[in-house]
Order: sequence, then C-alpha cells, then structure tokens
Amino acid sequence: MLRPLTAQELHNLGMNIIGEKLQEMGYEFVAINSKLKKHPQYVLYKKGEPTIFVLVKVSSNIQQPERYDTIWMETFKEHAIQQNAKVWFAAIGIANAESVELPVFKDQPYYVAFDSFEKVLA
Repeated sequence: MLRPLTAQELHNLGMNIIGEKLQEMGYEFVAINSKLKKHPQYVLYKKGEPTIFVLVKVSSNIQQPERYDTIWMETFKEHAIQQNAKVWFAAIGIANAESVELPVFKDQPYYVAFDSFEKVLA
C-alpha cells in the first residue's frame, strides 16, 4: 500500500540529498538539525574556511522550490555575522516521479530539483 511521506520525512529526504552534496564538496558536519523549522540544518567545517550555516528548505514543487522569508533571513544573517559564519540556502524540490500532482510516496521513485547553494552571506 502506498503511503505518502509526512512533511518531516520529505524534509529528511531533502536533508540527506543536500548532506551528500556537502560531503562531496569536502565539508565536515559540526552539527546537524533535521527538525522542521529549526535553523540552521547544517553547521559545516572545512580547514582554512569560516564556519558555514546551511539552511535547507524542501518543497514538493520542482519547478520553483520554495524561497526563504527575507525578513526572517535578515535576523538569521545577524546571528551568523556574530558567529563569523557564512550562510548558504538550499532550496530543494522533490516530486513524485509519475505525476507532480501526486505526493511523494515512501519507497517510490521521485524527481529532485536542486541547482546549487545560494550564498546569502558570503
């Protein structure tokens, strides 16, 4: 029986995809927070570079993955500046492979839309 992913499961799937990309880029994870609406999701380390906070937003829209709230982001950027950290934003869309009208089902094929990290505070 097909079971749609919960919002948390969809978020976790997106987190795993982004986490793999970050590892491929050579980053180590100082901290990971996969709870919905808790930021940042990743705190990264790479020798010789400042700390990077990565915010991940997962949606089921692969045409236009969700944007961040600009007013909220200004507050978060202030926090990052105090920590001497960079801020990256990862908007990732995940949709059902058969029809974008259907939800993503557990253990079923899906499409991923992710171009690159948006460097909000470099």
